[in-house]
Amino acid sequence: MFYDLASLAKPLVTAPLAHRHLDLDEDRRAQLGFLDRAEPLTVRQLLSHSAGLPPWLPFTGEPLAAQLGRGFPSGAHPKLTLGIPGTSLYSDLGYRLLAELLERQTGVPFPELGARSSGLEPAPWALAPVFAPQGPDLEMWRLAAPALPFPARDPHLPNDANARAGMRGHAGFGADAEGLRTCLDRWVASGAPLAMSRDAAQGADGSRWGLGLQRAFTGQGRFGALLEGVRRNGVHVVEWDRDRLSPPVPEAPAGPPSAFWYHLGFTGPALFFRPEDGLCVAVLAHRVGPAGELLDAAQLQARRLEALRAWV
Repeated sequence: MFYDLASLAKPLVTAPLAHRHLDLDEDRRAQLGFLDRAEPLTVRQLLSHSAGLPPWLPFTGEPLAAQLGRGFPSGAHPKLTLGIPGTSLYSDLGYRLLAELLERQTGVPFPELGARSSGLEPAPWALAPVFAPQGPDLEMWRLAAPALPFPARDPHLPNDANARAGMRGHAGFGADAEGLRTCLDRWVASGAPLAMSRDAAQGADGSRWGLGLQRAFTGQGRFGALLEGVRRNGVHVVEWDRDRLSPPVPEAPAGPPSAFWYHLGFTGPALFFRPEDGLCVAVLAHRVGPAGELLDAAQLQARRLEALRAWV
């Protein structure tokens, strides 16, 4: 089965390339057109989602600085709100800027650069991943860009409307289980996840971000607690293609940080890494329920936990 890896493109493709090719602390305001920004804009901020960017904006093809300067209905949707520089707020837009910087630095189109470095397949894909109903992109698009047509659906392009409209850096790569395992072997051997698993910024919700991965906490219903006792090593890919609904697990308040760092993909996949011994676990799951419906966040979290629990 072939999977749209969605935002796993961030830690598997964009962040490793940024660590390899870009200075983390150079001020990029002038280069990216943010001439009215008071604070410096750095790759370190973009990697840790602490640049003060909103989580999402429709991809219009124009420079992001110009789009932000024109304004948008901030607060109309949770993903349409400005962040605070220095505080993590998960944003696709920062990784869009990283892709732009990487193309300028290397002179190579981002899909080609990403495929070459990761071994993953850039969209449009030869195989179509599991079809998922449209997510909240349509609702957000109508709020923020009512005059622009919503991107056409194509089974060989990402589920994410921005990604299929051309916004690079945050999504747009896919793999089957064997292809992902090969990618992860290369990823771990390169040392990239070690560079990404370093505390860099904290979110207002208590989340802690490194330079490409997020810290997993302990506590009931949390990934860190489930994985904390694992005594395996190496790279593992857990494929979970069952359509049944998993009972949601109540999530307790976060306990102490675990030894694991992680990243999630909107379409279902998940990635976990333990720096102390290089243990890497990826879950390949999709977000479609037994009646063909798009699972909500709690149901998807339960599916990932069920897959991990079975593997543990």
